[in-house]
Amino acid sequence: MLYKKILKPMLFRMDPEKAHHLTIDGLHTASKLPAGQALLRRLYTVPRCPELECTVFGIRFPNPVGLAAGLDKNAKAVRGFSSIGFGFMEVGTVTPKPQTGNELPRLFRLPEDSALINRMGFNNVGADEMAQHLEEAGRYTIPVAVNIGKNKTTPNEHAEDDYRACIRRLYTYADFFVVNISSPNTPDLRSLQHGDDLSRLLAAVQDEMQLQHGRHGGASKPILVKIAPDLREEEITYIVQAIVQSGVSGVIASNTTIAREGLIHHHKGEAGGLSGRPLTERSTRLIHTIYDATGGKLPIIGSGGIFTAKDAYDKICAGASLVEIYTALIYEGPELIRRLNQGLRELLHKDGFRHISEAVGSAHRR
Repeated sequence: MLYKKILKPMLFRMDPEKAHHLTIDGLHTASKLPAGQALLRRLYTVPRCPELECTVFGIRFPNPVGLAAGLDKNAKAVRGFSSIGFGFMEVGTVTPKPQTGNELPRLFRLPEDSALINRMGFNNVGADEMAQHLEEAGRYTIPVAVNIGKNKTTPNEHAEDDYRACIRRLYTYADFFVVNISSPNTPDLRSLQHGDDLSRLLAAVQDEMQLQHGRHGGASKPILVKIAPDLREEEITYIVQAIVQSGVSGVIASNTTIAREGLIHHHKGEAGGLSGRPLTERSTRLIHTIYDATGGKLPIIGSGGIFTAKDAYDKICAGASLVEIYTALIYEGPELIRRLNQGLRELLHKDGFRHISEAVGSAHRR
């Protein structure tokens, strides 16, 4: 209860973005000290649970609960996040060149809605500095994905050059990559999800991954695509077909939403992507649709509005092999990771499953 009783009240009195930076800097500093890292593990380590250990797209995950992209944008606190019980994490979104992002303020809490709205705009230090941070982090104890995007000034017709550049610079540091084409905060980025732009971009990304694999050797590295929740059914069908045809390893469903139905907080009118509790059912429905459209053959990471083990389990039963959290971590603290894993184990046993893989997509078989 350290977070809810002491840290959260302090952080929630601060500007949200300042609190964000303080958290990342604090985890970074604590994890550099042996005593700090030991303390984090003692407070938050998730006990090993064989029923929850899984292998997805060739990578072994100690548990299915990961950290979504956007919190550790610059891979500054990889050691810290690795010490609090996550089964994996995403860093980024990173772009080839550094960029400052959109004007302040650009991050808003909506406590009554258990939500956040952000219009950060891919603010990050760029691929070169992220590579330095990952180098300094050393050997990771959990899989780390690098979420990649394009610079705001890069027109869509040259977007593939930016994604290629990120892969080239960061290939040796990532366990897998995530192509972000669904943030609502970079102008025209979401249009890359449609038409020939998507097929061309994924072909270029796959080509670059193969080039880097040939250059560096070792096992080939997966690449996933992160899509938006604000898609019509026919759009989802087309996007999924293009993703499958490209040979991409999987999909993350989903990014933030631009919808605002049902919100009550006075920040509800702020522009940007909405995350948290209002996204729970929307993202689960998207996972269900993708799993159904692919016959369960395309691995899915479920993200959006996971606050309880039941939220995570619903996404797994809908078709997700792994899940990610972000907004709930802000509201509930690191203790949530242990609760989610414990709750998932109990829900598996309740339904008669011996391993989490048996629950994936089970809603389609009932």
